[in-house]
Amino acid sequence: MRFYADLHIHSKYSRACSRDCDLEHLTWWAQRKGISLVGTGDFTHPAWYDHLRETLVPAEPGLFRLRPELDRDIARTLPPSCVGDVRFMLSVEISTIYKRDDRTRKVHHLIYMPSFDAAAEFNRRLGKIGNLGSDGRPILGLDSRDLLEITLESGEGSYLVPAHVWTPWFAVLGSKSGFDAIADCYADLADHVFAAETGLSSDPEMNWRVSGLDRYTLVSNSDAHSPPVLGREATVFDTDMDYFAVRRALETREGFGGTVEFFPEEGKYHSDGHRKCDVRFGPAETIAHNGLCPACGKPLTVGVLSRIQELADRELGYRPADAVDFRSLIPLPEIMSELLGVGPKSKKVLSEIATLTAAHGPELGILDDVPLDDLAASNTLLGEAIGRLRRGEVIRDAGYDGEYGVIRLFEPGELAKASGSVSLFDDDLFAPPPKPKPVAAPVVADAPVEPELFEEPALPEPVGTTLLDGLDPDQRAAAAVPSGPLLIIAGPGTGKTRTLTHRIAHLVTERGVPASQCLAITFTRRAAAELAERLETLVGPQAHDLTVATFHSLGVRILREQHARVGLSPRFGIADETVVQELRDEHGEMYKKELRARDLVDFDDLVEMPVELLAGDTSLIEHYRARWPWVSVDEYQDVDETQYRLLRLLCAADGNLTAIGDPDQAIYRFRGADVGFFLRFQEDFPGATRVQLGRNYRSGKHILAGAVQAITPTTLVEDRSLEPCGSHTEHALIGLHHAIDEQAEASFVARTIDQLLGGSSFHSLDTGRVAGDGTQGLSFNDFAVLYRTSTQARAVMEALTRAGVPFQKRSHDRLTDRPGVRALARELGLVGLHGSVVERVRQAAHGLDDEDSFTALELLMPLALRHGDDLAGFLSELALGAEVDTWDPRADRVSLLTLHASKGLEFPVVFLVGCEDGLLPMRWPGETLDQEAVNEERRLFFVGMTRAQQHLYLSHASSRLRQGTVRPATPSPFLSAIAPTVTDRIGDPVPRKRKPKQETLF
Repeated sequence: MRFYADLHIHSKYSRACSRDCDLEHLTWWAQRKGISLVGTGDFTHPAWYDHLRETLVPAEPGLFRLRPELDRDIARTLPPSCVGDVRFMLSVEISTIYKRDDRTRKVHHLIYMPSFDAAAEFNRRLGKIGNLGSDGRPILGLDSRDLLEITLESGEGSYLVPAHVWTPWFAVLGSKSGFDAIADCYADLADHVFAAETGLSSDPEMNWRVSGLDRYTLVSNSDAHSPPVLGREATVFDTDMDYFAVRRALETREGFGGTVEFFPEEGKYHSDGHRKCDVRFGPAETIAHNGLCPACGKPLTVGVLSRIQELADRELGYRPADAVDFRSLIPLPEIMSELLGVGPKSKKVLSEIATLTAAHGPELGILDDVPLDDLAASNTLLGEAIGRLRRGEVIRDAGYDGEYGVIRLFEPGELAKASGSVSLFDDDLFAPPPKPKPVAAPVVADAPVEPELFEEPALPEPVGTTLLDGLDPDQRAAAAVPSGPLLIIAGPGTGKTRTLTHRIAHLVTERGVPASQCLAITFTRRAAAELAERLETLVGPQAHDLTVATFHSLGVRILREQHARVGLSPRFGIADETVVQELRDEHGEMYKKELRARDLVDFDDLVEMPVELLAGDTSLIEHYRARWPWVSVDEYQDVDETQYRLLRLLCAADGNLTAIGDPDQAIYRFRGADVGFFLRFQEDFPGATRVQLGRNYRSGKHILAGAVQAITPTTLVEDRSLEPCGSHTEHALIGLHHAIDEQAEASFVARTIDQLLGGSSFHSLDTGRVAGDGTQGLSFNDFAVLYRTSTQARAVMEALTRAGVPFQKRSHDRLTDRPGVRALARELGLVGLHGSVVERVRQAAHGLDDEDSFTALELLMPLALRHGDDLAGFLSELALGAEVDTWDPRADRVSLLTLHASKGLEFPVVFLVGCEDGLLPMRWPGETLDQEAVNEERRLFFVGMTRAQQHLYLSHASSRLRQGTVRPATPSPFLSAIAPTVTDRIGDPVPRKRKPKQETLF
């Protein structure tokens, strides 16, 4: 059967879409237009997905229809000539914004699923990547290739079609952020893409000029944001009404009947131009002006026509041998609007179309099939208009830079002279002829201002034959110290980990130190994993003999080796906080005895017990000093007293201890860390070598200048300096923003992210909120929002959700704190479970058989997969504080995290919100801080500032909700240390007064 399909539409849950975009209205308008198959749109949105499940019932294979009673109600409101069957196919448009090859990519895709089960699986997977509830067309930080992979894995028969492939800003071949070939976008999975949507601004004839598109079936859809525009573009099929038959037709073109098109000039990105300056160009004019607007000198938005010409390898008019025909139509409301001289949504137009469709059937049939004599019998001018349309005799005024074009059938004044129309039409009823295309006088751009010269030492290229040849002079001086105690003061971004790993690798590969004699200690599992990974790259197979550990995992190793000395079995367990608390409640101060009776230790025991063990046995000290005569400690400024004692026991005063860190980044006093141990290193280890790293490869010069100014009043580093040595071509000033409250501050964050990306949606461009094209090569992963307290995240999360921006709040939650995980871990100890860790975790979850256990199963799978058959290692890592990892690693998201959690990380763009007295420094109302507490808060501010690579924004509000009360706020005193020469104030400090809507009489 031959039928029209419109498989790209949106629901009422998509931004800037009509509230009438529900299934009932879509069904009514589909019948009115003559469309038999409609995409549901937006099935990833939770509310729309539920509505689809409640309202649709299965029809033919892979398709759905309205519930019968709803269908009957709709049929009663339509003329008999329009009543027909409408089927729905599960569809959604996904927007992906990510970085590939150092360019920001923004690509929209259409996804189709054959069943609700497949859609649910797709939604589950995407739910780990972004917020599906923020917009019916979700914006995800996900590579297009990975989206295709998830699509293919979600259900047999699921497929992806690149959407409106030529749109400049958001398309696979777009001039602003796309690729030069569809296959490049989808990489190794490109063969699974067999169709492409041409979009409103191009037609198949334009696409035939690009031979690379011959392999794709070219489809068209309306991209409807309201039901009345259904079918403005559509695809024709001559197949069974069946999901799989439609898919097969797109793959093979058997049963594919071509497309119904807009005239491409009507699309809003057909020509080049600059809407704000009223400049519209064709490709040749754009080239003549070097792609710049002659009015303002800014880059023009390069439209579809120019982009196709850029990629074309065929002449205009070329037609491939297997090309399928298409027809260009003008929507019937626009034709009637021109005939009647009123708007296409006016009551007069709607009334006329209702009469026409009652007499002649659906709108597409009137435009394409109904005999002209029949139409002329109803309305002579309509018959003439449709005749001209079918012959292609139209007047075209092309769209550009987001402005729709205009397609007309009559010259101005022609209708008034038409026979029989004098009484119906007058010249003054018609819109005046479009004004001539503006021709602005060429503007001779001023010569570019020469940027301020700034010498940036480049990171040395490795030119020699040793590991140390790739280091800068300070790094090399530290890494090359042959032996003895060594203190390395490594400021932020100076290559701390690079220096430490190269030192260890140099010792092993070039100084003959056995890898088994090297111990490297850090504080977190992630830092230890990164250290081990880098060392494996530098050292090769010998890296497996290195010992890389956290303080607590080192303690576990020592206790397992010496278990008999402390009354434990070799397989002792580590009690979680719940068990410890239960024993404390039951046994009071004697709870430790009960722990030992159960062959358990608690988390603190992991360092305290090895210290007690070593302190009481000189021979044991000598044993471990002989085993690890080379010890390196990362982040030495963060050691607490127990960890300090352990290091003193493991290392003699003249031993080979390397301590690296930065006292100006000591921010964990609340955990017991004492920066004093760093400051007294040379007293503890007389004769120690001291090396300071001061070349920063991370941040721009203004960011570094401001950070050093901020820390200088209380710095713990003599002659503190950070020399900018990164590869930045531009150095942005630090942005200072004064907001009225935390909601306004959060809106500033969301708006600035949107601007730096060059717009994350069509809405951003159409509203004028974003004017640039985001050429900085940024993706969502490149943004971080830092705050002093976790409660500050709420306003930012709400603002990003409203903007449809994917984000993650990095809470560093431990897996054992999540519901069901502890119970599942206890179940793993039962007899009867067998197989790999993954299989055992699954068996345990099914044994418990409750909702929490299955949630815990999903959370534990990444960790279980890493441990293979090592159940003991799995349980040990779980007890040592393995963190929640519920996000798909393929996803890009804006990071939200506390200043403490940001330590050790870096981002191209950083927002530090809440720079107010009471938050920085942190102080509760009425509380007085001691000077060292204030100093540590200043160090925390310094840490936050130095996370930024390219852009840093510091913001504060006039008032903020704290402890349930809105309180006035004043800027942080730390801001006053930053010179105005390195900052740029952004935005108004208070909201502008709104003008009254109407003048008052008195």
